[in-house]
Amino acid sequence: MISANAVKELREKTGVGMMECKKALVEANGNFDKAVDILRERGLANAQKKSGRIAAEGIVGSYIHGGGRIGVLVEVNIETDFAAKNEDFQAYVKDIAMQIAASKPEFVRRDEVPADVIEKEKSILRTQALNEGKPEKVVDKMVEGRIDKYYKQVCLMDQAYIRNPDISVQEMTNGIIAKIGENISVRRFTRYEMGEGLKKREENFADEVAKQINK
Repeated sequence: MISANAVKELREKTGVGMMECKKALVEANGNFDKAVDILRERGLANAQKKSGRIAAEGIVGSYIHGGGRIGVLVEVNIETDFAAKNEDFQAYVKDIAMQIAASKPEFVRRDEVPADVIEKEKSILRTQALNEGKPEKVVDKMVEGRIDKYYKQVCLMDQAYIRNPDISVQEMTNGIIAKIGENISVRRFTRYEMGEGLKKREENFADEVAKQINK
């Protein structure tokens, strides 16, 4: 017997509809973690099917933190104007804006990172590994592993989702796509931080945003 509380908890964790959550729990024989994996796999499959569809509607969302210390504008696209008014989509856009405020990504996804930036980063990482005394034959594998961590720092969709660090922003997005039934695409964003680039006392506004989100 699958309890309503288990279904509700799974829905809150994954963002997937109640019926799908119940089906996953039944399939997993009540194992919560296995049910999460099942929904992620299905969400990813559904998202991949929809990813080729044009998403030209949507909204420009915003988030202002700390009395104007940090500001974010983000354009998020969806397939239809009707779906753009969906409460789940509106909440998703707000979460994305807060994610950007807190985690300071530089790009939306990996394919936007310029090749020369990646080559420069790889060169630095290779030098670091050699300076650590790592054998030449394992350096390339180490560099690939570390460049993956670099992507998870600078690419929005690769970052750990600030409300649930166990999943990435892309995984969270897949859950919303599966729930709404339309392709969703974060197109672009701008993040402003008051006094950025100017000499000032050290303040970690990103940590402030994270604390506000997790209240």
